Amino acid sequence: MTIGGIGLVYTLAVRPQMKLKQRMSMIGALESAGVASNLGESRRQRRIHEKIQKLKDKDGEKSWTDQIRLSMLRAGFQVSLTHYFVGSAGMGIFAAFLYLITGMPAIGVLPVALTGAVGLPKLILKFIAAKRRKKFTSHFADAVDVVVRGIRSGLPVSECMNIIAREFEDPLGEEFRMIIEGERLGLTIEEILRRGLERMPTSEFKFFSIVLQIQRQTGGNLADTLGNLSGVLRARKSMRDKVQALASEAKSSAGIIGSLPFFVAGMLSILNPDYLMLLFTETIGNYMLIGGFIWMGVGIT
Repeated sequence: MTIGGIGLVYTLAVRPQMKLKQRMSMIGALESAGVASNLGESRRQRRIHEKIQKLKDKDGEKSWTDQIRLSMLRAGFQVSLTHYFVGSAGMGIFAAFLYLITGMPAIGVLPVALTGAVGLPKLILKFIAAKRRKKFTSHFADAVDVVVRGIRSGLPVSECMNIIAREFEDPLGEEFRMIIEGERLGLTIEEILRRGLERMPTSEFKFFSIVLQIQRQTGGNLADTLGNLSGVLRARKSMRDKVQALASEAKSSAGIIGSLPFFVAGMLSILNPDYLMLLFTETIGNYMLIGGFIWMGVGIT
């Protein structure tokens, strides 16, 4: 075979097969890269799931004394259990005293005292903790933005947290001061953030802690990740405010309708007291009052 024939065979048969193999190898390389990317993403998702599951496991069953301590911690009170029990007993005695001076039957003193000693302190701590979490969440996105800008300008994460601890009001500044203090004491970041989540169990703070822990293990651009987190937090806050604005009209209407029976009863007691007193002096009237309160409670819940 001549040189021209060999070149013709190479051009018509061998070269297309070589190009085909090259294209197939490129496709295979892209597929393997895609598989590696999916594996990396699945590993990262697995780590995030493990962190979330670990945080859930930490919030397992606690004794009732630990629950009381945790409730006081979330409300921002640094007091001992002795002070809590003394205050609870005082509330119970005060509730029983108010019950007796109103002329109510003595048989109800014990339930009222137990309610004042057990239920009222828990209700107060729950209310204060919810108000504290709301104040913490309202400025948390701004704190994340401070960390993002600090990292992009070359500051370490600890210095960014120190700025938040100095510049932001409590409870946000207080929580970051505790994080800085934990680092100075030599605690691990996992232990510091776990204790922070016990004090402030918000979903926003949980996202932040998971991002920090995953970044410590896998690396990556922390500024971009926290920037995306800040955008998500602001979107959540905007949606929450929008829902609250849309529901405010319905809440106002419900409050007006719910207050009408008491308003009408007050007006009738002034204009014609004998007409309204039948509800309190007659047995059927008592049943009607109890039924009315039950139905109002059902409607409110």
